[in-house]
Amino acid sequence: MTGPAAIAQTPEQDRDSETYPIQVQGLVSCFGDNVVHDGLDLKVERGEVLGVVGGSGTGKSVLLNTIIGLKAPDGGAVRLFGGDMRTASRRRWSSVERRWGVLFQQGALFSNLTVRENVAAPLYEHTRLPKREIEEIADLKIAMVGLPARAALLKPAELSGGMRKRAGLARALAMDPELLFLDEPTAGLDPIAAEAFDELIKDLSDSLDLTVFMITHDLDSLYAITDRVAVLADKKVVAVAPVRELERSDHPWIKQYFLGPRGRAAATSEDPP
Repeated sequence: MTGPAAIAQTPEQDRDSETYPIQVQGLVSCFGDNVVHDGLDLKVERGEVLGVVGGSGTGKSVLLNTIIGLKAPDGGAVRLFGGDMRTASRRRWSSVERRWGVLFQQGALFSNLTVRENVAAPLYEHTRLPKREIEEIADLKIAMVGLPARAALLKPAELSGGMRKRAGLARALAMDPELLFLDEPTAGLDPIAAEAFDELIKDLSDSLDLTVFMITHDLDSLYAITDRVAVLADKKVVAVAPVRELERSDHPWIKQYFLGPRGRAAATSEDPP
């Protein structure tokens, strides 16, 4: 069943949708005989910056792709803004897609389009605004992420790595989303550019009241801008807590990740003088 009846909510679910715009319940993800997730549960709180970490093969990107509909769950459910997306109609999916933006790891910019055209693409897809207004919005988003006005007319190949990340972020923000998904946003950036990008994400999250779901391996990012961190291991989310609480975890992978040599260095760098 699809349509409004399929996504009717109880009063309790209604309250939950306000508190948790993303709810993953009992998720099973498989690729043939390989089970990546088995009964994974996760709730993302409205307005938080949630970091998502895990070892290689724990399915961080699979989780993101399942939440945004690029992969169908093999079991369990994904609820977005209170609606069970397993039974959502195409119209419902379209309306929900307008409420999120995604920055993929490599930026996923169209190489044959200018930055302005890339940022404008979601607006052409989801709105019927006139071209002039769309270009004005695109230029506003380009400025919002700290790119110079001249970048609007450049192609992705003419941009530095940091500028491409910002262009991808501008496109992710084109529809004024409530949810922002980031896949390794600081990967490939030098430490100075990575720190600047972290500050940009934090500023935008605060000023735009965004809920941010961020996959990252960058310990500095986790300490600097996340409210909580979800740890994927053993085919599940084994912990969700602020970084300082995770430092006290007895889970072997968490201890190694946060309290190993590099983890301690990142923690020390964030300690007050």
